[in-house]
Amino acid sequence: MTRPPTAAQRRVIDAADPVSGRLRGTEAQLAALVKRGLAFRHPRPPHDHFLTPAGHRTRESEPEVAEPAAAAEATATSNSTTASGVFAARIGGEERTGTSPAARTREVHSAWQGLLELRRMTNADGSVERPCGWERTHLVQAAALALEAAGHRPATGQDAAGYRVRATPQPEAVAVREPDGEALRACAGTLERAGWQVSEHKEPRTEASYLLASPRRT
Repeated sequence: MTRPPTAAQRRVIDAADPVSGRLRGTEAQLAALVKRGLAFRHPRPPHDHFLTPAGHRTRESEPEVAEPAAAAEATATSNSTTASGVFAARIGGEERTGTSPAARTREVHSAWQGLLELRRMTNADGSVERPCGWERTHLVQAAALALEAAGHRPATGQDAAGYRVRATPQPEAVAVREPDGEALRACAGTLERAGWQVSEHKEPRTEASYLLASPRRT
């Protein structure tokens, strides 16, 4: 059975960039994560460290703490990691938050740049024009991030105006709804430029238009 990360290693993993998986820590901490297969050192300068798929799975899983002392240590030191929360793109329908527009714009820009870097590192040809594996396993968040980063407005609460991104029964496809036809077509253009295949459809009963979007493979 694989031994779970130590409390200190778990803190480094949990503090990784939520999109790119970029890590910050001491050389000893990063080297230990690499040895365990939870991180890798990028071959190109500045040789930053990033989570591997196993590292991402570890971060998304519940922490396993073997000893009460380790649990106490983790609780005492976790505030700095959790106080800022974890970035999540707005998929539409969320309530308004107290975050200022300027601060949100900075967060979204940083997340989008991190996603482009993740594409560059994980796509075999280094392309940033095509979605990567992370996006295929986080379809709704990935599509919403592309829309929010391009300046589209998500729906807020019960408001009808604004985009809403939702999962669908179809594999590797999300639905994007936006009641304004021109805004919906603008969303389609943004997703296409971000490397998604997009088609427009109509709801059977209401005849309302919506988009189906899937990440391109080529």
